[in-house]
Amino acid sequence: MARIFGTDGVRGLANADLTPEFAMQIAIAAAHTLAEHDRTHPPVAIVGRDPRISSEMLEAAVVAGLTSTGAIVVKAGVLPTPGLAFLVTSTGADLGVMISASHNPMPDNGIKLFSATGHKLADEIEDEIGDAILAMQAGTFAWERPTGDRVGRVHDLLDGAEHYATHLVDSAPNSLAGLKVVVDCANGAASTVAPAVYQAAGAEVISIYAEPDGVNINDGCGSTHMEALRAAVLANSAHVGIAHDGDADRCLAVDENGDVVDGDQIMAILALAMRESGELTDDTLVATVMSNLGLKIAMADAGIKLVETKVGDRYVLEALQAGDYALGGEQSGHVILPSVSSTGDGVLTAVRLMARMAATGRSLSDLAGVVQRLPQVLINVRVGDRNDAVADESVRAAVDAASENLGATGRVLLRPSGTEPLVRVMVEAPTEELAQATATTIADVVRTVSPVA
Repeated sequence: MARIFGTDGVRGLANADLTPEFAMQIAIAAAHTLAEHDRTHPPVAIVGRDPRISSEMLEAAVVAGLTSTGAIVVKAGVLPTPGLAFLVTSTGADLGVMISASHNPMPDNGIKLFSATGHKLADEIEDEIGDAILAMQAGTFAWERPTGDRVGRVHDLLDGAEHYATHLVDSAPNSLAGLKVVVDCANGAASTVAPAVYQAAGAEVISIYAEPDGVNINDGCGSTHMEALRAAVLANSAHVGIAHDGDADRCLAVDENGDVVDGDQIMAILALAMRESGELTDDTLVATVMSNLGLKIAMADAGIKLVETKVGDRYVLEALQAGDYALGGEQSGHVILPSVSSTGDGVLTAVRLMARMAATGRSLSDLAGVVQRLPQVLINVRVGDRNDAVADESVRAAVDAASENLGATGRVLLRPSGTEPLVRVMVEAPTEELAQATATTIADVVRTVSPVA
C-alpha cells in the first residue's frame, strides 16, 4: 500500500485531493499518535501557513481536528516553514503543523508535520499516523472524544514571525553592509520576513513579488521562475539576487551578471567559508545524488569530503545527524545548517551567502566559480504510475544503455517524484546536446510505458 506521506509531507490539489476532511483526519491522527508516545499531557501544537487561499481553509480544519483530541493549538499565522520549525523548538511545543505546498502552483497545498525537536517526523511515526488515517477512513478508528473543559483551546501567537526574524539576524556571522540585494519573495510566506531580515543585517534591499493576495503565490516568480529576478538585478546594478519559494525553505541566487547560482554552488561557497572558520565538521559536506558532478569535483579538489544521500531534505538531515556534520543540502536550494536551524531555511542560507560576500569583498560570480557545472538536463515526465514506470524493464534497459554510452564522462539518474505523478529523468554529459538527446530518449520510453490516463 502506498504511503500517505511523501518525501515532504502530504500534498495535492486543495479541496480535491487534500480536502478539509482529510486535513482534519491528519490532525487527529497526529495528535493521537503523539499522545501514544507521551501520555503525560495533551499535545501542544503550533500551526503555521503560507498565504495561498486554501491555507486558510485547511488551517481551520487542522485546528478543529487537533482541538477535538484535546490538544492545545497555537496559531502562528503566515510565516516560512523554517520559522514554524524554529517556533516549535523555542516554545517547547510538541508538534508543528505547516500548511503549504512550497514551490507548487497556487491550487495545490500540503501539510508538513514537525516533531518537538523541529525536525520532520521519522518515517515510522508518519506510518503510524498514516495507519490511523486509513482506520478513520475505514470506520475502524475508535477514540474517545473529550468533552467539557477537556476540549482543546486555541491561542494566537502574534509575534512569532518577529521572533524568527530576530533569530536569523543574530545568526549572521558579520554585517551585510555594502551589499545591494534584490529579493524575490514568490508572493509567499517570506514576503515580510526576508526583506526585513536582510535590511536589519545591513544590506540595501529591493523587494519584488512581495505582495501576496492569496492567488499569486509562485505565479511566474520565485525560485522556479528566475527571469524577473535576473532582470531586476541587472536593472538595479545589484550585487546579488535572492529567490525564495512559497514557504521559503529554499534559496537560489543570481550573481551580479544575472547568472543563476544554484544550490550546489551555494553549498560549495558555504562549505569553503565554514572550513575556513572551523565550523565544517570533519571537512564534510552532505548532498544528494542529484547534485552536479561539478560539485563533487570541486569539493575533492578543495579536500572536502562529499557524503551523498537519496533525494529529499529528510535524507540529507538523517546523514547530517548520523555524522554530526555541519552543512548539507540539495541542488534545488534546500540547505541545512544544523547548528542554527533544524530544517532547510532559505532566508538563513541567503544571510550566510551574503555574509561571505561581504566578509571577503568578492563578487558572487567569483565565489560561485569554484564549481564548474557539467551540462545537466532534467525532464519531468508526467505518468500514470510513477513507481511502475521507474521499475519497468524497458525503462531500466534504456537507462543502462545510456549509462554505458556516457561512461565516466556523465551519468543518468531516474527517480519518481515524492509529491507529484512525475518521473524525473536527469542526465549529465560533456555537452548540452548529448545530455538533452539522452534525456529525451529515456523520457520518451517512460511516457510510452506509463501514459497519463
